[in-house]
Amino acid sequence: MTRSFHKIESPFEPGQFSEKLRLEAVERFQQGDENAVIAHDLRVSVRSVQRWRRAWSQEGPRALASKGPASLPLLSDELFAVLERELFKGPVAHGWPDQTWTPSRIKTVIGRRFHKSYTVQGVAALLRRHGWTCQVPARRAIERDEAAVAGWMKETWPQVEGPWRRSTPGSSSRTKPDSRWAQSRFP
Repeated sequence: MTRSFHKIESPFEPGQFSEKLRLEAVERFQQGDENAVIAHDLRVSVRSVQRWRRAWSQEGPRALASKGPASLPLLSDELFAVLERELFKGPVAHGWPDQTWTPSRIKTVIGRRFHKSYTVQGVAALLRRHGWTCQVPARRAIERDEAAVAGWMKETWPQVEGPWRRSTPGSSSRTKPDSRWAQSRFP
C-alpha cells in the first residue's frame, strides 16, 4: 500500500510542542507528582521525565526551555515555503503518473529544485517538522475490477494455495515430520 504525505494544521510551531510538554512536567514537579505518573499522563517515557526533573532541579525551568534545532536545516523556512508550493501543485505536475506524494518523490523534487541532497528518512522528518503527515489511502483503487478479483480468488488462488491438510495421517506439527517412534508403532 502506498503512503502519501498531506499537510495538517497544527497550533504549534516546530519544537514548540515538546517545550510545552516539558513545561507541563515542571508544573507537575512543583506539585510533587511522581515521575511514572507524569510520564503516563504526558505520554512520554519515564526516562525523559527523570532527565527533565534532574535538569529542572539543577538549573530551574530555564533548563527545559527549547534551545532550537540541533543543527541548521538544509532547507530554510523560505525554501520550505517554495517546496510546499511545489507540493501543492501535485505529483502529476512533476511528471509522476498519480497523485501520491511519497518521501522518495519529494526527495527527487528537492534535489531537482534546490540541488540539495536529503535521505528518504530526512525528507520524512523534514515534512513532519513542518506539519505534514503520512497517510495511507482508505479506499480501494478506482481501476480495481471486482469481477476479475472474484474470478481469480475462485479459480487461481486454490491452485496456488494448495490443500491445507494432508490427505494421509501424520504429524500434527507443520514444521516437524513424523517421529520414527510413531512410524514404527503405526505403520
